[in-house]
Amino acid sequence: MIPRILILNDNAGRRYGSIGYRLRRRGAAVATAPLSEIAFDTEGPHGLAIPGFAERLPDAVLVRSIAAGSFEAITRRLGVLHALGRLGVPVWNSAQAIERCVDKSMTTFLLKQAGLRTPPTFAVEGRAAAEAIAARELVRTPLVLKPLFGAQGRGIRMIRALSDLPMTEEVNDVYYLQHYVPRDGPPFRDFRVFVCAGKIVAMMSRRGTDWITNVNRGAIPELVSAHDETELAELAIAAAAAVGAAFAGVDIVPAADGSLSVLEVNSMPAWSGLQSVAAVNIADAIAAALLQFLAERADKVTAAARPYRFVSPANS
Repeated sequence: MIPRILILNDNAGRRYGSIGYRLRRRGAAVATAPLSEIAFDTEGPHGLAIPGFAERLPDAVLVRSIAAGSFEAITRRLGVLHALGRLGVPVWNSAQAIERCVDKSMTTFLLKQAGLRTPPTFAVEGRAAAEAIAARELVRTPLVLKPLFGAQGRGIRMIRALSDLPMTEEVNDVYYLQHYVPRDGPPFRDFRVFVCAGKIVAMMSRRGTDWITNVNRGAIPELVSAHDETELAELAIAAAAAVGAAFAGVDIVPAADGSLSVLEVNSMPAWSGLQSVAAVNIADAIAAALLQFLAERADKVTAAARPYRFVSPANS
C-alpha cells in the first residue's frame, strides 16, 4: 500500500517543498496543508477535517512549520497535533516534542534532567525576580537573555549589568537568563548537528565575528573535523532523545576549555546553511527515515495479527 504523508507547512520555500519531492521520489503520496486549515469536527469519522483526506487518515504527518498566531490559535493547532497522535497517526515532530522545544525553559530543564551539559539557566516572571538572579549570577559570569519563544538568534542580548535587563513589556514579563559560555573569539564558533530517528544526518560548525553565530546573521557554515564528530554526535543524539524529537537541529557550543554544552534543540529546524556543506541530502534522509519507520511499523502490525500456530513436541 502506498503511504500517504501529510506535510504541515505554513511557509513557502524550496526547503519546505524538498521533503515532499523526496517522499514522492520514494513512492509516497504527499499532500501539503497549513496546520491552521485542519479543523476539529466531532461529526466527522475521526473528529478532524483534514484537507485532501476524507474518511481515511494520513499514514504519517510531518510538521515543517507552524505560523505565528494568537495564544488561542497556537493552542488549537497544537491540539490538532495532539489529536492526530491520539488517533494513532505518527507525527514528526509530535505536539509534545514541539512544545518542549519551543519553550526554551522546558528544553533546558529536560537536558539537565537527562544529565547533559547545558549552561545554568533561569526562567522567571517579573523584573524584580530577574534582577535578583542577575545580581547573584553576574558576579560569576555575564548572562545571555533570550526570548522564551524565538529562533535564528532574534532578540538575544548580553547582560553584563542590571541596567542591561530590558523592561517587562519587551520580554512579555518573562526573563530567560542563561550563563554565557566563555569561548575563544573572534572569530566565534558553535555547532549545529542534525539528528533524525536517533542517527546523525549531518553537522556543521558556524564561524562568525559575532558571538551570536547564526547563519542568518552572517556566520559561515563549515565542515566539522573528524576530531569533533564523535562527542558532538553522542551529545546531539542524547539531546534529541531528551525532548522526544524524531528529528531536530541541536545547537552545541564549545567552551574555551574544550567542553561542549547544548544550548537549544530545534524541532522545526531550517537547514539551508547546513545543506551547503553537507554531503548527504537532508530532505531525502528525513524522507527515508520516515518511510522506513512506517514500513517497520507495518511489519510489527502484520506480525501481531498473524495467527499463533502451536507446534507439538512430537511434530517439532
